[in-house]
Amino acid sequence: MKKKSNTIRMEEGSGNVFADLDLPHAEQELLKARLTLQIYKIIKARGWTQTKAGVILGIRQPHVSALMRNRAGMFSVERLMEFLTNLGQDVEITVRPTRKEHGKVSVVVAALRSRRYGRCEAKRVAP
Repeated sequence: MKKKSNTIRMEEGSGNVFADLDLPHAEQELLKARLTLQIYKIIKARGWTQTKAGVILGIRQPHVSALMRNRAGMFSVERLMEFLTNLGQDVEITVRPTRKEHGKVSVVVAALRSRRYGRCEAKRVAP
């Protein structure tokens, strides 16, 4: 009887699961996922109910529920950015030249002022 191998084959990802799965509009889907994550974090940090968040965002509770489960498919990138501004966030788009053939899209999240160090810190979210 042959012994079955327990080897697991792994492949390093590109940093964009949507591209790795060969899904259409992978860059846009990754951007939407990252924006949705920030919306989720803000709502959770404030301890809001989905109903209260819906009032602030201007959408019904079932749509907030979809957002909180990272189901942002019904919302455009622009609408997600509008939600962030409704939540008191500044959204800034920076366009700059790249050295590569094609540019990339990334989300940079500025942290709240650090009480310990008295300065603001930024965290890069995209690879």
